[in-house]
Amino acid sequence: MSLDVSPQLLAKAERDEVDEAEFVDTVRTSLPYAYRMISDLAAELATTPRPFADNTTPPPSETERGQLLRALSSDAIRGSLERHFGVRLAFMNCHRVAVFRPGSEQDEPYRKFTSIRSQLLNQSPEFRDC
Repeated sequence: MSLDVSPQLLAKAERDEVDEAEFVDTVRTSLPYAYRMISDLAAELATTPRPFADNTTPPPSETERGQLLRALSSDAIRGSLERHFGVRLAFMNCHRVAVFRPGSEQDEPYRKFTSIRSQLLNQSPEFRDC
């Protein structure tokens, strides 16, 4: 299971009363490594003129790697985190995550980061099983 959902939030979802702030808080407590990484990258992006901030450090364990994969492979989680932090997420492999400013999807840095070429050039044997 990806998230530890409280009975109260589950009851709200069953009534179609989902609050995105509560959902993001559930993500924060359920996937703390992923949440913290994206939060830190968003803070870094806010203080730099660079077009993006990214993580190149592998997670310390499979638990953290799993959190990151679950957060970024879910459209709902990923979209909520993008709205919450005011960023556009890009994901290359089991740990290479970048945050871009919203609206930069047509800019060269974003297109280059998310390109097939960059994906191929970012491969290495240690990523085969991630």
